[in-house]
Amino acid sequence: MKTPIIAPSLLSANFLEIGKDVDMINNSEADWLHLDVMDGRFVPNISFGFPVISAVTKVCKKVNDVHLMIEEPEKYAEAFAKAGANVLTVHIEACRHLHRNIQQIKTLGMKAGVALNPHTSVSQLENIIADIDLVLVMSVNPGFGGQHFIERTYEKIRQAKALIDASGSKALIEVDGGVTMDNCKAIVEAGADVLVAGNTVFSAGNPADMIRALKHGA
Repeated sequence: MKTPIIAPSLLSANFLEIGKDVDMINNSEADWLHLDVMDGRFVPNISFGFPVISAVTKVCKKVNDVHLMIEEPEKYAEAFAKAGANVLTVHIEACRHLHRNIQQIKTLGMKAGVALNPHTSVSQLENIIADIDLVLVMSVNPGFGGQHFIERTYEKIRQAKALIDASGSKALIEVDGGVTMDNCKAIVEAGADVLVAGNTVFSAGNPADMIRALKHGA
């Protein structure tokens, strides 16, 4: 089995001791830090914004992977670049002019990702797949942590992998939601490159050990 990129989700961290959790990630085998931004419009929840992201990215030594669950992401892309985002992912469902969104993100010096909600078909990426760096397959309905993995996601991962291979795209496949020790190996075997894990990491007795276990499928 290939070794996946592990991206712990800050949404599940202890916000009273967020600096300690970022230090843990810095000193762990995690590759990325996943930052979920919610606006209360695209999803029925609000998370955190620029002050938190700017503070975290100043001390985080990993790739800052920002996932925008927001309406009109084009209005804020430049601010997220200034806040330290390395990868910026927008939802296809929130973008009327997706190609323009992707161009904007890349012009700002970030890698560009596109996220798909559980009901959204992979085929909708056909005309953009060659231009993006990341496909984020939502394996739960976005907006809340701690949900159970949707089994249909395995087939969507395989479809995304086939589309990437057929197009010659270099895009990575990221899976977000319900990733646990029970399913991480199967998710990677289906074709995923990046595993987002929130509750699984931060509710563990030793989060760094859990990161290591997810990475090596042990």
